[in-house]
Amino acid sequence: MSALREPLLFAGRSHPELAEAIAAELGTTLVPTKAVDFANGEIYVRYHASVRGADCFVVQSHTAPINKAIMEQLIMVDALKRASARSITVIVPFYGYARQDRKHSGREPISARLMADLLKAAGAHRILTVDLHADQIQGFFDGPVDHLFAMPVLADHVGGRVDRDRLTVVSPDAGRVRVADGWCDRLGAPLAIVHKRRDKDVAHKVTAHEVVGEVRDRVCVLVDDMIDTGGTICAAAEALFAQGARDVIVAATHGVLSDPAADRLKNSAVSEFIFTDTLPVPAALGLDKVTVLPVAPLLASAVREIHRNGSVTRLLRGR
Repeated sequence: MSALREPLLFAGRSHPELAEAIAAELGTTLVPTKAVDFANGEIYVRYHASVRGADCFVVQSHTAPINKAIMEQLIMVDALKRASARSITVIVPFYGYARQDRKHSGREPISARLMADLLKAAGAHRILTVDLHADQIQGFFDGPVDHLFAMPVLADHVGGRVDRDRLTVVSPDAGRVRVADGWCDRLGAPLAIVHKRRDKDVAHKVTAHEVVGEVRDRVCVLVDDMIDTGGTICAAAEALFAQGARDVIVAATHGVLSDPAADRLKNSAVSEFIFTDTLPVPAALGLDKVTVLPVAPLLASAVREIHRNGSVTRLLRGR
């Protein structure tokens, strides 16, 4: 009986820095891979090492241009399947289309389910991801989904910098209360909620209304899974300052930061925006008040457990 091969780690082109950091944590190197775009935009991938009988891990965060990143990962998985890989785990630090997890009205897709179907059809056996927008997405994939959480990384950073006796954890809307509750438990802080409504007549306009909870003279940490254009979180921060908050810190796992996020973050009175590096934070932001924390140690630990048939669940105990 042949010995189990070491896990093989592959990187797509969307966020190679994160893949390299995971490899460094594992004490290995990325498998040499050729990935090129043809003149018409089609993607070609070829691996320069045998993958037969190996546990393979394909790292690709779904960042802009998001559809290209997704297609490249699907092609990488297909190449591994056809090269007789023993198992294929897709590491998707940021899962594309996660906000389209249900139908809000007629004649709409459930694109998060389609994403899971595409990964399965390509040949993926397992998904490893961080902070899905909705927990039910785990059930869209017909196979194991290891759903990791960045809250301990973010919360410990905040807790080490702020007087916890003056801290209030704030959910930017009712949908994030469960996440904020986890922060409260970890930091021993009270909870507040910003009541939010969207203007039905103006697309993408967010109006923050009343604040439920005590925030006056408090340091408020607004927590969310992602920040895209920054409209929701900046409106929530304004509502907190209007209610007398001493300071506001924003913590989110995924810094999508689509336009006009850079201007909104720059002009906001928020003292610090904290993200993880599940996505590359654009260097063009150039903001001193943006802090980026690493998730490579968490992802590398999960890779070790999967490869050894260990327990990924133990990594969730810090949630």
